[in-house]
Amino acid sequence: MTRAESSPRPIDEQLPRIRETLEGADRVLVCLDFDGTLAPIVEDPDAAVPTEQNRNAVATLANTPSVTTAVVSGRALTDVRERIDGPSIYAGNHGLELARTGTIAIHPVARKRAARVDRICSVLETALRHIPNCRIENKRLTGTVHFRSVPPAAEPIARRITRGVVDRFGGDALELSAGKRILEIGPDFPWGKGNAVELIAADEPPATAAIYIGDDVTDESAFRAVEPDGIGIRVGNDAPSSASCRVESPAEVASFLSWLGSTGAELVARSDVPTATPIEAQ
Repeated sequence: MTRAESSPRPIDEQLPRIRETLEGADRVLVCLDFDGTLAPIVEDPDAAVPTEQNRNAVATLANTPSVTTAVVSGRALTDVRERIDGPSIYAGNHGLELARTGTIAIHPVARKRAARVDRICSVLETALRHIPNCRIENKRLTGTVHFRSVPPAAEPIARRITRGVVDRFGGDALELSAGKRILEIGPDFPWGKGNAVELIAADEPPATAAIYIGDDVTDESAFRAVEPDGIGIRVGNDAPSSASCRVESPAEVASFLSWLGSTGAELVARSDVPTATPIEAQ
C-alpha cells in the first residue's frame, strides 16, 4: 500500500510513530538525498558540501552496527562519492548507477542511451550559450540544465530551448523531468530513486525499518517506496507529498540523524533483546 499525498507533518509530531517503527525493527536502512538534504542548495552546484553536522551524523550512523546507510542522488556516482564519506551504498544518477558490496552496476538501458545524452548536452551548450549563467551538466547517463543563476526574464527562454532540443534529438529514447530550478534529461523508461531504494532495501533483513530523506520532486518515488511501513521525511514546506514527515532544512536533517544515531539506534538494539520467559525470569 502506498501513502496518499498529503501535507507532511513536522517531525516532532511524528516522533511517537517513528519510535514505534524503530522499536519493531531489527535494523534500520537510512537513505539520504544529497543536495538540499545533507548539503544546502547553493548557486554553483560544484560548491555544494554537506554541513559539518550532517557529515558527523552520517559518519556516526555508518559506524552503527544496526544501521545501513545509503546516499541516493541525482548527481553522478563519482561526483557524490567524493562529497560525502561513510555510507556503504551510493546510488548516482537517480539510481541508474549503484555502488554496493564492492561493485558498480549501471542500468543497461541507460548505458545504451548515454551517447544520445552526450549529444544533446553538446547541442545545448551551443543553443544556450547566449543565456547568462545557464549551466549544462553532462553526467554521462543523464544531463541537467541548471537555471538557478539565470536571470528571471531569461529562464522561460532557456526552458523552451531545452525542451525543443530534447524533443528534436531525444525522440522516444529520452525524456525531460523537472526539479528545483533545473530540467533533467534522462532515458525514457520507468525508473527513479524509488526503484533504487527498493533494490537496496531488498538486500536488507525482513525486519528492517526504511527511512528516506529528500527535498525535491525526484524524491517522491523514494518516499512512496518506504511509506507507509517506513518513514519518508521531506525537507521543505508542507506542500502535499508522499512523505509523512518534514523538516525545514539540512540543519534539521542533522538534528534528526544525530537523534537516530543515539536514541533511535538504542530503540532498535533494545528490540533485539529476547524477552525472558516466565521460567527464565524466576
